[in-house]
Amino acid sequence: MPELDGQAGQVGPGGQPGRERRIWVVPQLRDGRVTRVSWEALAAAGRLAAALAGSAPSIGTVRTLPAVPITAVLLGSGVDAAARELAQRDLAAVLVADHPVLAAYTPGAWIGVLAAAIGAERPDYVLFPHTYQTVDFVPRLAQRTGAGLLPEVTGFAPAAAPAGSPDGAATNTAGAGGEAAGDGLVWTRPVLGGKLQARVRVRGAGTVLVSVQSGSFPAAALPAAASTGPAAATPGAADGPAADTKLRLLPVDPAQARPDREVLGYEEAAAQQVDLTKAGIIVAVGRGVGGADKLGPIEELARALGAEIGASRPVIDSGWLPRERQIGSSGQTVSPRLYIAAGISGAIQHLVGMKGSAVIVAINKDPSAPIFTVARYGLVGDLHELVPALTAAVKAAQG
Repeated sequence: MPELDGQAGQVGPGGQPGRERRIWVVPQLRDGRVTRVSWEALAAAGRLAAALAGSAPSIGTVRTLPAVPITAVLLGSGVDAAARELAQRDLAAVLVADHPVLAAYTPGAWIGVLAAAIGAERPDYVLFPHTYQTVDFVPRLAQRTGAGLLPEVTGFAPAAAPAGSPDGAATNTAGAGGEAAGDGLVWTRPVLGGKLQARVRVRGAGTVLVSVQSGSFPAAALPAAASTGPAAATPGAADGPAADTKLRLLPVDPAQARPDREVLGYEEAAAQQVDLTKAGIIVAVGRGVGGADKLGPIEELARALGAEIGASRPVIDSGWLPRERQIGSSGQTVSPRLYIAAGISGAIQHLVGMKGSAVIVAINKDPSAPIFTVARYGLVGDLHELVPALTAAVKAAQG
């Protein structure tokens, strides 16, 4: 059984010597569609395949036709449409466990199906989106299969490319925070409520189960299958002959896939007025704004960009914005195309919630503020002067 080591160093290969390495991903569905966090887990698998093959993808992309095959494993009942949706992506295969016993999630049924499949095939890595559901059953699955467990990872990097090396196989190319040391991979995950980031390695041979924190990998990074054409460039694209050849049935033994609880029904939690995880552009504000009465320039910039407004915890605790706008370890985790941080110092609790953003622009009067360490562009100065100037430039560019 693989063992986890909190010290950076050697990493033993997950698979058996002389055998082709393999990566599995277990996506989740909502209303019959693959969830956004599942697409992020698939993107992480693409990065992992490239890392295991010894190449580093460019930021925001993964290598087409990775040398290490990636297989999606889909569980449910009546999931044909979702299976075809997955088959349109650059995956080696889609294993489908379609059975009435899997119509509603129960940990016993999921563990029964996956434990049998993992025991028979022994993939090197099995990736999951980090959700309440996977927190419920993946640790038990690891115990059942004797697999290693890496929960809530935010990044990884191969030891062959030290952080900051010019070949790009460091922090920015392996998710939001991976650091390399020794041979193999070193994984990064938050501990103590996001106050610290632990660097973890895997020792020994065998399967490793990994859950991927939301917002750590861009969901759009997994390319469409090369043979499906431009129409398949986004999730949910049209079906094609190539997709059909990827679909494979995963047998379900009802004797092993036994539900260990009775599902009485589902009740939707109160919907958030704002779902920042779906925003393409976010303008986030910190304590440096100075008060609720000084948010006008921030709101004007957000309107000019068509952006949502987010905030750090001090702004929320001060009552300047509602809690649904909070970003960070105790708020929402986001990964927009553009993230503008105005007056945010960059405490680790906030960084873990937004450092997966494609482009980060930081505005702060303190040139040594930690937010600049994750920003692609930095503006040093008074946000009350810089934000209106930025808004004017945006409006001028829009004509």
